[in-house]
Formats: sequence, C-alpha cells, structure tokens
Amino acid sequence: MVRATALAALALFSASGVAWGEEVTVGATQVTSFMGAALDAPVGGLVFRGGIAMLAPDDRFGGLSGLAITGPAQQVTFVTDRGNFVSGRLSYDDGGRLFGLIGVSLDPILNSKGAPLPRQYARDAESIDTLYRDGVASGVRVSFEHLTRVADFSLADARPVGAAREIALPQWLSDLRTNKSLETLCVAPPTSPVAGSTVLITEDAPDQAGNHRGWMLGQADKGPLSYRASAGTYPTDCAFLPNGDLLVLERGLSVLGFSMAIRRVPADQVQPGNTLDGALILSAGGGAIDNMESLAVHTAPDGETRILIGSDNNFNDWQRSLLLEFALPQ
Repeated sequence: MVRATALAALALFSASGVAWGEEVTVGATQVTSFMGAALDAPVGGLVFRGGIAMLAPDDRFGGLSGLAITGPAQQVTFVTDRGNFVSGRLSYDDGGRLFGLIGVSLDPILNSKGAPLPRQYARDAESIDTLYRDGVASGVRVSFEHLTRVADFSLADARPVGAAREIALPQWLSDLRTNKSLETLCVAPPTSPVAGSTVLITEDAPDQAGNHRGWMLGQADKGPLSYRASAGTYPTDCAFLPNGDLLVLERGLSVLGFSMAIRRVPADQVQPGNTLDGALILSAGGGAIDNMESLAVHTAPDGETRILIGSDNNFNDWQRSLLLEFALPQ
C-alpha cells in the first residue's frame, strides 16, 4: 500500500510538468574536532563523532533549515529557506565517520495544487520530520514560517514528492505571519506516551510567562504547550530519541556570533498543557558552529543511535553548511 501510494504520487508529480530530482554535486570536508574535543571525546553531555562541512557549485544548495531521515539506508531530506527539498544519502568512511552527502537531488516544494510555491513569502520551510505507517517511512511533515502552516507530502524512493496536504492549525498559530513563527516540528515515535503526535514550537511567540508557545497535533493528544529555552536562545528544531525523550535545539545570536544549546525533555513531560523544561546536554559557540537550525536522530551504519545537528548558511558565502554528529554516552 505504501509503495503504491508513493508511485501514484510520483506519477502525479511528473504529470505536473515540474522537473523531478535535479542532481546537485555536493562536496564535503570532514570536521574532526568540536569545541576543543577530538573525535570520540565527550563534549557536554554528548560524545563527538565527527561531521562534515558541505559545499556545492549550485547556488540553490543552501539555507538548509530542517532535516529528516527518510529511508533505511541513510537517506535524508533537508528543507530550505527558498522552498526546496534537498535529498541524498549520508556516506560513512571505513571508520564509521560521516564522510559526505551523495546522490543529492533538488526538488521544488509544491503547493496543494501541485505547482511550485509562487512567492518567497510562502517558501520559507523551516522544519521537517518523517511520518511512518506500519514501521515504514510513508511521508514527511513540514512546517513553514512567514505564511505559517504545516503540510504533509508523500515519499517516493525516500524523496518527498507531490502536492502538499495542509494540516489544520489553531487560529492563533495560523495568524502568526513573521519569520519567527513556526520554526520547530517533530513527530513522536511509537515508544512515546504521545506516539504519532506532532510537537510544534514557535521561535518567538511568548506566552504570559515568557515561554515559547507551542501546540500538539494528535488524535488523542491535542492542545497547547509551552517551551522554556535557555536565556538568549530560541528553539529552532526538535527530534525524539528512541525512548521517547524529546531533544530541542536552540540557537542564539550576538555581536560575538552564533551560540547553540540542546535540551533533553523527559518523555512523560511531553503532554498538552505542560511547559517543557529540559536538562541542558550541550552548549557551544564561536567557530565550532554556525547558524544551527536542524536536528535529527538516526541509527548509524554501526548500529549506534546518533544525533545530527545542521546549520543554515542563509545562502551567504561567509557562512557554512555544517552537519555535525554526536552520540549519547554509554
């Protein structure tokens, strides 16, 4: 059923006249230290496993704002600030280090009529996560800011395709029309008490207590929540660990450059009506990072659960498209 649905979506996409899967060559340089930590050394509450800095001659490659694992063979998809899906496969060297992003293709994100998004105001995709059916990746869910909304897309060969299927949001969230609206989205795994529900957190829409307003989408778990961030930072993405704990990536900006933090929220806290308040497990700044906006959890080729953190270079030559990898200590 999943395969048939994906093929139907691909056929519909091709019929729209939009080019599917334009290839992009991406070069990568391995990152072998982080905040003074060598490979496999502890940093904060995590263990640094390496990373890559990515470059491409195609000026459409960049603005990587969200990241999802879309297939069992290290396939991934990013969303960009300019309304594209960037899909490829993570490549690892013989030592189990992230080495590159290969087989990369670029596809325009389509609207509900199956056409490319008509203007930049509608294209600012910020977060993406994978939807599963019977344990198989069947689609992705994407959040957008400026024209604030959430939409689902089908998967074909681990790449998003076809027309958007928009998801109903509460009016207060839809009414946010800024670049600080819906930055963070993630879908709870089967091990979570709110399995299958979607967590949405705004970047800068504070509640009366000064916390970041959010919302949960789910059949049984629906309603408001809030998130308490570190001082001077704002949530930019989230991802669930296999045990149901929630990781939230935060990003800060000052005259000294970017900062970042990751907090871990216990699984039983992730409920409508709660203020999510996680323990700090990583903080960083300076030249080790850039504009860190994307977060994903996956299983590396050696079977280890790893955390991927990516940066959005805002299509600037002086910024980097980083993809850093960490593990939880044993």
